[in-house]
Amino acid sequence: MPRHHQSTKAPGGSQRQLRVGEIVRHAVADILAQGGVHDADLEGHIITVPEVRMSPDLKLATVYVMPLGGKDTDVVLAALSRNKKFLRGEVAHRVNLKFAPDLRFRVDDRFDEAERIEKLLRTPAVQRDLKQESDDT
Repeated sequence: MPRHHQSTKAPGGSQRQLRVGEIVRHAVADILAQGGVHDADLEGHIITVPEVRMSPDLKLATVYVMPLGGKDTDVVLAALSRNKKFLRGEVAHRVNLKFAPDLRFRVDDRFDEAERIEKLLRTPAVQRDLKQESDDT
C-alpha cells in the first residue's frame, strides 16, 4: 500500500514557493525602482512590492504592490497590467527559472487594514474598555 505523507506547508506555500516569490519580488522591485517600465502613468510614482505569492507550479506570480501614499492605485495597477509582458521578460532575464511566471498585480491592502484597526483602537468605546481592563488588574 502506498503511504500518503502529511503535507506540512508553510503559510503562503512551500519553502520553494516562498523562496521563488522573494526572488521575483526583488526583481520586480528593482525594475520599478530603476524606472525600467516606460509608462506615463507610472512616472512620478514610487511603488513598493511587499510580497509576491507564487502558485504551486511556479507559473503564476501574484505581485502585491502599493504606490507610496496609497494614491492612484487603480491607475498604477492598470499601467502595470499593460506592461506585464515587458515585466515578465525582464523578470525572466533576472531570475533563473525553467519558465518565466505569468504576472498578475494586486493592491496590497494590509496597510489599509492596519489603519482601520488603528482607528478602531482609538474609538472612545474601545479606549474605555481598555482603561477599565487596566483598572481591574
